[in-house]
Amino acid sequence: MTFNATQALALAHQTLDIEAQAVSGLKARLGPGFAQAVQAMLECTGRVVVMGMGKSGHVGRKIAATLASTGTPALFVHPAEASHGDLGMVMAHDVVLAISNSGESSELVVILPVLKRLGLTLVAMTGSLQSSLAQHASMVLDSGVDKEACPLNLAPTASTTAQLALGDALAVALLDARGFKEADFARSHPGGALGRKLLTHLRDVMRTGDALPCVPLTTPFTELMREMSAKGLGAAAVVDAQGLLLGVFTDGDLRRQIEQGVDLRALTAGQVMHAKPHSLPEGALAVEAAQAMEQHRITCVLVTNAVGVLVGAVHIGDLMRAKVI
Repeated sequence: MTFNATQALALAHQTLDIEAQAVSGLKARLGPGFAQAVQAMLECTGRVVVMGMGKSGHVGRKIAATLASTGTPALFVHPAEASHGDLGMVMAHDVVLAISNSGESSELVVILPVLKRLGLTLVAMTGSLQSSLAQHASMVLDSGVDKEACPLNLAPTASTTAQLALGDALAVALLDARGFKEADFARSHPGGALGRKLLTHLRDVMRTGDALPCVPLTTPFTELMREMSAKGLGAAAVVDAQGLLLGVFTDGDLRRQIEQGVDLRALTAGQVMHAKPHSLPEGALAVEAAQAMEQHRITCVLVTNAVGVLVGAVHIGDLMRAKVI
């Protein structure tokens, strides 16, 4: 066995060209059947049940996952397992998306009459419009390709790429029809970066109670510095007797005061604080704190409730640990 790098690269280019042409060719064959399939899935009160054998089954699993993550309840049911009990997972109010390039996969064809008797909507995705699958279907999506990328024209390559692209087209059309937004996507991806950004609120990450650096107006400067040092946020909030946020004193304020030659030892927190500091409500997203820090070039943001009472503080390190940034 000898390896020819030039030949490998040429075949790679050819494969990509064939598969790109296969996907591009789908556009001319999209018609009323596609819109009807989207409408059926949109109006479905159950789930979209995706089925497929072999490589079409692998594509089907991905399509089901994409639909589910973009607002359309969906699951994958293996046709062979369906014949041995899993068909009980399919209900009359579901929509079945059956995928088969030939439309004659025996494991799928054998359960078509049963699906038909259930009275559900059957959407076929196939490359053969005269196949058994197409004949049983309520609507047909033509996923046919001129040839496979496989040099032997045997291994499913261009055909599965076309199926995958057509499944994505369904998901995107449904996403748009449902008015699916970033926040909806985040709710189904709570562990991802977008989920953390859109679902994590300040109340989830802020420091409260004894961890919150906070002093009254009349606090001597030396005690203010002890509070800042003990809490490790590089800042301390100044509040009145009711806890209303009045000001803040930071490491940066300290440096500026020293540079100006101010004798701080005889002063109080109220005299050295920066009045009316930037703060955020506790219901704000943590990502808003990150944006405020970047905009104002600060490393800590104070958090208040609806009436302006100090309830927390969040440091850039807290946001990093929560993987918001």
